[in-house]
Amino acid sequence: MLTLNTIKPAFGSKKKKRDLGRGGKRGTYSGRGSKGQKARSGGTHKLNRLGMRRLMQETPKLRGFKSRQIKPAVLNLDILNKKFTDGDKVTPDILLEKKIVKNIKNGVKILGDGELTLKLEIANCSVSKSAKEKIEKAGGKIL
Repeated sequence: MLTLNTIKPAFGSKKKKRDLGRGGKRGTYSGRGSKGQKARSGGTHKLNRLGMRRLMQETPKLRGFKSRQIKPAVLNLDILNKKFTDGDKVTPDILLEKKIVKNIKNGVKILGDGELTLKLEIANCSVSKSAKEKIEKAGGKIL
């Protein structure tokens, strides 16, 4: 009967590893030969034996650091001043439509660099403190 406790690996698929360098009945060198790097304890790295070392050294590595923190698309007030007219509504969809931002997947944040002279209604965008002050000073609203 075939059950989980009766399953065994196929004959010959498991081969016992020869323990080298343990003393015992293998003569003076314990099957390691004499002298050299491979005769010493901890002599070679596993990847060396597999012929992988050169391969790993030649593989181009990704340099630097990539943050996992989600960052919104950012834009400054001076851009809004150029691209919109008085009384317009600003939403991420409109910004994407006008090609002011490339991606709205992670949201949009408006920063306070530059001056704003228009009354704008800003919705669904996060806004910095300085931008909020300037928008409200110009007579606009943040919804």
